Order: sequence, then C-alpha cells, then structure tokens
Amino acid sequence: MPVNGPPARAAARAVADFEQYTLPNGLTVILHQDRSSRAAALVVMYHVGSKNENPGRTGFAHLFEHMMFKGSANVPDGDHFRLLQEIGAAINGSTTEDRTNYYEVVPSNYLELALYLEADRMGFLLPAMSQAKLDNQRDVVKNERRQNYDNQPYGTAHETLSRALYPPTHPYHWPVIGSMEDLTAASLEDVKEFFRTFYGPGNACVAVAGDFEPDQVKTWVERYFGPLPRGAEISRPDPAPPVLEGDIALVIEDRVQLPRLFLSYHGAPRGTRQEAILDVLTTILTSGKNSPLYRALILERQLAQHVVAYSDAREIAGTVTIDITGATARPLTEIARLLDELLSDLLDHGVSQREIQAAVNSTEVRLVNRLTTALGKANGLATAYSLSGDTESFNREMERFTDITPEEVLSVAREVFGRHRISLCVVPQGKSSLADLGPGRNARGNGTRSQAAHQSNTVSR
Repeated sequence: MPVNGPPARAAARAVADFEQYTLPNGLTVILHQDRSSRAAALVVMYHVGSKNENPGRTGFAHLFEHMMFKGSANVPDGDHFRLLQEIGAAINGSTTEDRTNYYEVVPSNYLELALYLEADRMGFLLPAMSQAKLDNQRDVVKNERRQNYDNQPYGTAHETLSRALYPPTHPYHWPVIGSMEDLTAASLEDVKEFFRTFYGPGNACVAVAGDFEPDQVKTWVERYFGPLPRGAEISRPDPAPPVLEGDIALVIEDRVQLPRLFLSYHGAPRGTRQEAILDVLTTILTSGKNSPLYRALILERQLAQHVVAYSDAREIAGTVTIDITGATARPLTEIARLLDELLSDLLDHGVSQREIQAAVNSTEVRLVNRLTTALGKANGLATAYSLSGDTESFNREMERFTDITPEEVLSVAREVFGRHRISLCVVPQGKSSLADLGPGRNARGNGTRSQAAHQSNTVSR
C-alpha cells in the first residue's frame, strides 16, 4: 500500500450556531434555535462519571442515573415519567466514565415542563431520597449488571481488559456499572454525599435545541435553576498516563460457543489529533468487506465470523482494541498468527491516501448525521462543553481530520501497536486449550515474556 499522495481533507463543516451564558450559581446554559420542527430537546449534563468514584465506592454515578427518576420534593415517584409520557416525550439518561446526561425531547410548547422537572430534581432530590428507594434501585442496577455483564456472552471482557490496562488507582480501572460488592456496601449517606458533591449547578450544563423563543427559555431557566445553590468545589482526577510494563495474556472461560480474541493497547485521549488518526486507522483496518482484516480473516481464510477494530477515547485516556470471534470452536492460534502478519504488513507499508480519505468521509457522514436531530445537537454541544470546556469544539470536530497523511497514520500506528498490550481469550467453559496462541506467543509471535492470568467466568443463564 503506497504512502504517497495528497493529504486527506475534510469537507466544509456543518455547524450548529449557539448562544452560551452562565448563571451566577455556575450553571452553563447553551441554546441552539432550530425552527425546522415543532419539537425541542433538553439535555442536562453533569460532569461526573465513574472516573469520579473511588475504589470500594464504585457504581455511584450510574446508580444516580436511576435514582434521579425516583421523585423529588415536589414531584412524586413516578410522576417525572408520567407527566412527560402523557405528552409524547422521549425521555432517558446515560452514564459514562466521564459524564452523566438526562434528556427530554418534547413538543416545544411543553419545554417549560421539562425544564421545571430537571431543575426540581437537581435542587430537591435529597429530601425525597429514602433507604427504600435506594434498596430498590440498587437491586435494579444489580440485575442490570447480571443481564448486561455477568450473564451476557463475552459480557465481562471489556471489564477484564480495563482492569488489566489501568492500575487499581486509575479511574478507568473499574466499570461504569460498578461491582456487586460496592453496590451492596453503599449506604444512604454515601449516596447522598455523592449527590451533594457532583449534582449542583456549578458542575452541570443545560443545553436546549429546537423550536423555542430564546428570551422565554432564559426566563424559565432563571426561574427554575437560578435559585439553586452552586454546589461543592470538585477535585478532578489527574492520574499519570497509564503504561504497561509488559505484555499480559488473560483467559476467561465463559458460556459461549465460539472463542474470541481481544488485543487491547493504550490509545489517545478524547479530542486530540492522535485520537482522530486512530479513528481513521481502525476504520481502515476493519470497516467494510474490502478492509484488510475482514478480507483476510473472514473472506479469504474463513477463520473468523466477526472482526472489528475501534478506538475508545475518553476524557483522560483512551484504548485501541481489535476484537475477533472465531468461525469455529478451534484454537485461536492461526487467527493470532495471521493477525500478527497483517499488523506487521501495516507497520512495514502503511496505508494509502485513498483509504484515509474514505475513512475521513465515513467520519464526516456520522458527524453530519448527528446534526439532523435536535437531540443530537443538544447532546453534542453539552458533551463538548462538559468534557473540554470549549462548546465550539463541537463545530470544529472535523478539523482534527484535516490533512491527515499516510506518513502520519504510519507513525501513530507504529507508536500504538509497538506498545505492550493485553491479549484476552474468551473461550467455552472447559476449553481453555482454545486460547493457545502458539508456542511462546502472546498474540504477538515475538517471544515476549508475558504476565499470564486466568479466570473462570461461571455464569448461569
């Protein structure tokens, strides 16, 4: 694959014009008017996620995603959903390592109701919080963990990778959902203190996009959010960049039919040029039937039934992972060997300018599609502000993909794939022999000594 040719360029950007201001209590407000429909989207985003937790006290941010729907001093339990569903609203929330968001998409004439409900639970959740509600939602979250992690095929793989990639003191070491032990140990006072620390206006932003009158919305925001106290000053985690001291090989026995191989490396944080290049690189590797990994592993050799590479960039660190599911219940040896050859070829010859441009085009389609809905714009603006402090970065996102050259991609590929890595084999129970990657291999084939670990993930379904 040649490494010459003109650099890939991003097309003219699509933008979401917005107005931004801050209330005296620290709440940031972002307004984007769009008259194309009669709907409005409201996003309230708190700059708190699982990385703001501490070892032994994990899962609190996600637990609060549930607790925030259980009623407040002025809105009884169940009424938040009832009042909004009666008008046909879309309602939900989500938690990541870095932020928690809540959103409502409503007919524009009901936007005041949505603002009132969000302000009320921001300011008056604690008086309505009880041990019974905590116990109820703790059980809901535990059941969610069982369904989506413990009893899901390959469900604990990413948790296992994170624990190996990041040391125990790093805030990306534990999963967003937390551990069963920590959820069980959480007291009502623990949970209340977490809310007092992170759920004030000074740690939040309100983004509204859609059909509304800006002056009217400003009046409502001031009325409902303005009187709320700022909240506590927050200390942000600032760990040293994580580094693996050697390759690590892990095996999980799970109730699965086919073996799966994960290779995971330290990548780049969100919003960086290197993150953009890694997005391009992983897209080139596995996106489409003509991509080198798909073509070699699935079409030509029929060794795998699924292959994907992706860059997961978060606020303070990122990972790059290659995920391959075998086509049959055979040892992963040949898959690992061929993958090594493909990665070596990449590091020797690089990628072409045409491949880069196709990946950049794919990214641009995804980002432009985000601008087609009021919710996509409100959430994108809120995320840009919350995780970078620069809301305009939402509109400049494609700039990081401009003028990417084959030489630049090759340099980043050599840096990332030249690092130590985690190889994780998930195999059917009782068939750990399928994790055999070959004599002296750690999915690398270079004889590197590895720290080996084994766990049995016995689950019941």
